[in-house]
Amino acid sequence: MKKKITLPKEKDDNDIRLAPMMKALKTFHSAMSATDMQDAEALAKHRSSQEILSRLVTPAVAVSYEKDMIKSIPVEWARPEFVHREHPVILYCHGGGYTSGGLGYAGILAGKLAMHTGLEVCTFEYRLAPENPYPAAIEDAVDVWNHLMYLGYGARDIIVAGDSAGGNMALELTLILQSQRRMMPAGMILMSPWTDMTASSSTYEKYKETDPMLTYDYVCGARDAYAGADIDYTNPSLSPLFADLTEMPPTLIEVGSNEILRADSEDLYKKLHKNGCIARLRVYSGGWHVFQILPTPRAARALDDVADFIREVGL
Repeated sequence: MKKKITLPKEKDDNDIRLAPMMKALKTFHSAMSATDMQDAEALAKHRSSQEILSRLVTPAVAVSYEKDMIKSIPVEWARPEFVHREHPVILYCHGGGYTSGGLGYAGILAGKLAMHTGLEVCTFEYRLAPENPYPAAIEDAVDVWNHLMYLGYGARDIIVAGDSAGGNMALELTLILQSQRRMMPAGMILMSPWTDMTASSSTYEKYKETDPMLTYDYVCGARDAYAGADIDYTNPSLSPLFADLTEMPPTLIEVGSNEILRADSEDLYKKLHKNGCIARLRVYSGGWHVFQILPTPRAARALDDVADFIREVGL
């Protein structure tokens, strides 16, 4: 008899009303429609709004930043200003639906990860869709990984982290390494990962009123801009949920109880568990999509859980 998989129990916050700040975020972040994704002016405005958000959020304390280039890819290192180890490091893939996000936006979570874990964090500005559709962004991720190898980091020195579309990228990068029979990272940290581009789960409807960051229309627009319309979104190169997930590295998945991508995390956890992988799912009551980005006690607790997980995998 197969062992039943029990997901972490959390209070169902489906009926919680959004606070004023959350309503503002919903308007600010997810106002784009599928049509807007193909409008250069609307897309530029959305990308600009994300960089503005990066200046409004309180920066991590005791963290310094250093910019670099890998080939033509802008890179930024977030380094703790207190005594810390140079190994291991976190390779962080930022979110933004593969259509937005730069080093400013990425620096918010990169700095928080550095501060909470005491590790150096490398993040990068990959090419964005629709100007650069799939597989441009994934190719950039592989180039950055290869450069870290060139710098002398071993695969076991690296934790791959990502939020939202960056969680998709972290998974796809690891799957590419696996397909090439290369050593995989020591672990993965996935925050509200986008794992299923079919957008068919029940949580899209269940949490549409309580997720201040995402809408179904926005997700479909980003997906079409990145991967194209009218294609098979169950392709494992787009939706890692449908990939062979055997022998994946230890994985921590964090998701908010109130987000439309909640099932993307829960289904990934169940599949990893079924395939005998070390996986942990944390569902944070009252949390929304990538809630770790804002300075709240819930976000601090989730980032402390990241640090605990990294220690538990032996790094």
